[in-house]
Amino acid sequence: MTQIELSAIERVFKLGDSEVHALHAVTVAIEAGEYVAVMGPSGSGKSTLLNLLGLLDRPNGGTYRLEGRDVTTLTADEQAEVRRNRIGFVFQSFHLVPRLTAAENIALPLMLAGVPPAERGPRVAEALKNFGLDTRADHRPDELSGGQRQRVAIARATIMRPAMILADEPTGNLDRATGQDVTALLESLNASGVTLIVVTHDPVMGGRARRRLMMEDGALVADLHADAASTA
Repeated sequence: MTQIELSAIERVFKLGDSEVHALHAVTVAIEAGEYVAVMGPSGSGKSTLLNLLGLLDRPNGGTYRLEGRDVTTLTADEQAEVRRNRIGFVFQSFHLVPRLTAAENIALPLMLAGVPPAERGPRVAEALKNFGLDTRADHRPDELSGGQRQRVAIARATIMRPAMILADEPTGNLDRATGQDVTALLESLNASGVTLIVVTHDPVMGGRARRRLMMEDGALVADLHADAASTA
């Protein structure tokens, strides 16, 4: 099933009197369950593309269909509902709430979605166990290692059981060994059927994806599948 369909997407930012074309005529389709790396130099449009896919930003032109629905026409509230229920985000800098414990950070999307406490508790407990955080439930972010913080962030991103995970440089602030653990965790989620789209500068992580979208100057310049990527 085609999950994501972008058609002639344009994104222009105004900087004073000038315009920056962050995305230009981007057209691509991604199937449900794919593992895609978005790669390219700094300023190539990778993060802008990810923000649009995650409904954190709107294009200036073109259409974005998510699961068959044109989400570019939705209101801000409707987009927020889609974002909450269908999309999980993982960021390089974790974006955890400093004053909340690991368990409370993981529970936050459930609380915002109005899930009752009686249901929240067991789901959070299960997530803590699944992500190896049982003994860190009551620890705040500044009491956790980088790898533990990223696991909390991934647990929070998946607690609503989203259809896809968008990860922006998820191993960028981690040492290589911890980064490999986080990569394996994300790949296990993909193996369970969740679509995984990762923005990365890391050629090792990018090479693990079954498909690579190469960006340059806001345009999609190459779309490499695993067999083609291995010979590129």
